[in-house]
Amino acid sequence: MTDDIKISRTRAHELVTGGAKLIDVRTEAEFAMGAVPGAVNIPVQFIAQGIDQHAQTGDTLVLYCKSGMRSDLAAKVLRGMGFAKAYNLGGIGQW
Repeated sequence: MTDDIKISRTRAHELVTGGAKLIDVRTEAEFAMGAVPGAVNIPVQFIAQGIDQHAQTGDTLVLYCKSGMRSDLAAKVLRGMGFAKAYNLGGIGQW
């Protein structure tokens, strides 16, 4: 995982408290089984198409999944789309 994309639990909490958007990139079924309060679900395979409904390129985004792999991929995709402040928290357990 890229160092500048991966953030700590403490930093994620700071960002979200400061207004960052929390994005859960797990499947809809996983999200329905439990998610971080306030998170928006955009499954990783739809991140490029679905992000515009929830964020603008200047927004700060904190992404998570089950283990951190999908959220790392999603953060990299979003960075490539111009979301310079897209970060990977890792797995939901990190919250």
